[in-house]
Amino acid sequence: MSSSEQTIKKFNEHVMQSYGRYPLVMEKGQGRNCKDEDGKEYIDFGSGIGTNSLGYCDEKWADAVCAQVRTLQHNSNYYYTAIQAEFAEKLCETAGYDRVFFGNSGAEANECAIKIARKYSFDKYGKGRHTIITLVNSFHGRTMATLSATGQDVFHNYFFPFLEGFVNVAANDIDDLKAKLDDTVCAVMLEYVQGEGGVNALQQEFVDAVYELCAAKDVLVIADEVQTGVGRTGKFLAGDWFGKKADVTTLAKGIAGGIPMGACLVNEKLRDVFTPGTHGSTFGGNPIACAGGLAVLDRLNSDGFLSEVNKKAQYFKEKLENCSEVAGTSGLGLMIGITLKTKKAADVAKASLDKGLLVLTAKDKVRLLPPLTIEYSEIDAGLNKLFEVLEE
Repeated sequence: MSSSEQTIKKFNEHVMQSYGRYPLVMEKGQGRNCKDEDGKEYIDFGSGIGTNSLGYCDEKWADAVCAQVRTLQHNSNYYYTAIQAEFAEKLCETAGYDRVFFGNSGAEANECAIKIARKYSFDKYGKGRHTIITLVNSFHGRTMATLSATGQDVFHNYFFPFLEGFVNVAANDIDDLKAKLDDTVCAVMLEYVQGEGGVNALQQEFVDAVYELCAAKDVLVIADEVQTGVGRTGKFLAGDWFGKKADVTTLAKGIAGGIPMGACLVNEKLRDVFTPGTHGSTFGGNPIACAGGLAVLDRLNSDGFLSEVNKKAQYFKEKLENCSEVAGTSGLGLMIGITLKTKKAADVAKASLDKGLLVLTAKDKVRLLPPLTIEYSEIDAGLNKLFEVLEE
């Protein structure tokens, strides 16, 4: 039995089987490449589902994290830390928001947004104005509230009863939105690009309608940018592509470069909605995560970084469109969905693994979320492996 087979056996004996895992035991990584326990190397086009935004073990990021580990690894939120203050300031300035609440994941960030929307409405209008509209095909997390918010029937099973107060609207259907935006609604929650729903971007006309209709009724707009945010689409926030700034924006995944971190950002109108005791998180704003987050922001804010993300995205798409098996691409920036002509995405992901390439899937598409730092030579090498699979 190989080393990886032993690890998998031990793992499966003790870890709940809630994931359909590939038979790969990751041992270490550097840059955009990683190695499994048996010594096989891989080019990573998935970055931990968009989480390793700077790739594996980026030197400046690792130095910042290690320095913080040796200084202060955790602090109760009964007290202050300079590093959380510094990260909060830089994040709010970069994203264009007034205040932030820190958690540990995208689901937590979205739970926070849901609570803010309902409390804002309760404080101002009283009971009965608590409905949150989400979009069909959306994905907002796996807690009870965020599962209830998710607009995919496949997730609405087993865990009954789900939470009340969520209504789904068909994406890009303005008439459906108008019909359901009644006086019980306190917020509309959307992803500018539905990642788990198939890497599909919303239409500008629909986004404009959401903001116009919500503004007229003092209904909040919540942008779930857990996957699209932190430079993934070539701007710090995907909302910038649409010329919009939501009342609430949630972030996670790549925000701390691979350390658990979630953030819920609010505008000035909502800065004082939470009062002591109305929300909390033991590990939220952890010093190590904040150190990682500062390193990520430093890189993203450096001259030309995001413009280079856009250039790489265009390079990816031009190469992909020349592949005979590719029917089309979708998404924004380095958030790429690939529609195939004949092959199944799941089969392509498995065959790519055998070739030494890590890719993802979303519905019936192959999904690519490479590190934002990926180099052109690595794009070429990875796509060569992918094309071998697609064209064989």
